[in-house]
Amino acid sequence: MNKYGLHGKLKATSGNGEKLASILLEASKLVSTAPGCHLYIISKDNVDENAVWVTEIWDSKEDHDNSLLVAGVKELISQAIPLLDGKPEKGQELDVLGGAGIK
Repeated sequence: MNKYGLHGKLKATSGNGEKLASILLEASKLVSTAPGCHLYIISKDNVDENAVWVTEIWDSKEDHDNSLLVAGVKELISQAIPLLDGKPEKGQELDVLGGAGIK
């Protein structure tokens, strides 16, 4: 029962952490209905107020890639990019084996 997972940190420019988190929360609503989406969580970093973590679990990498085609997602990405403090850090791609809440 392997699933495709991603876990990564996005860092906003100073003072824009809340705005970035808000955009990502909107994105989570859109992609939550995409085929293959099991989990899309946005978390605030407890140490860095400008850092936001995104954790995702999908049936496959293809499902994840296709989620970028969901109506409205590209517009939210275009809103988030100017808020970023440099390029996003390379996230961790994961081979999710299972656990509580994953079917």
